[in-house]
Amino acid sequence: MGAAFYHARQYDQAIEQFQKALELDPNFSLAHSFLGLAYVYKSLYKEGIAELEKAVEISRSHVSLMFLGRGYAMAGRRAEAQKVLDQLNEFSKEKYVPAFRRAEIYAALGERDKAFEWLQKAYKEHFIMAIRLEPVYDPLRSDPRFADLLRRMNLQP
Repeated sequence: MGAAFYHARQYDQAIEQFQKALELDPNFSLAHSFLGLAYVYKSLYKEGIAELEKAVEISRSHVSLMFLGRGYAMAGRRAEAQKVLDQLNEFSKEKYVPAFRRAEIYAALGERDKAFEWLQKAYKEHFIMAIRLEPVYDPLRSDPRFADLLRRMNLQP
C-alpha cells in the first residue's frame, strides 16, 4: 500500500504506511528506501538520507544503493550521488545492474541527456521499471524523447 501512495505522490500517506511496515520488520530495506525517498520528496533531506543509508546498510544491494544515489542527488549532494554512480559501475563488473538504475540517478541530478542515454540502454535491455509511475521521471516527461520512448515501449504518453 505504501508504494501505491508513493507513486501517487501522496507522500504523507506513504510515510505512514512505510513506518507501519518498519514497525513489523525493522530490517525491511525496501521500506527504508521508499520511506527515505518519500521524506526527500517532502524536502525532509536529513530524515530521508538517514533512511536511505539505513537501507544500504541492511541490504548492500544495487537497488538500495541506487535509491541512496537518487536521494543524494535530490538533496543537492552531487558529489555523493556521483560516488554512488561510480559504485554502481563497479558493482556492475560482478553482477548485473539494470541501466535504468543509473538513469534514475541522472534524472534526479537534472542531467537529462545522461538520463536519456541510460534510458535508451534500459530500453535495449528490455528492462525499465515503473517508467510511467516513478516520480523521478517527472522532470523528463515534457521532453519529446520521453514520449518517443513510451511509444517505442507500446505505452501511450
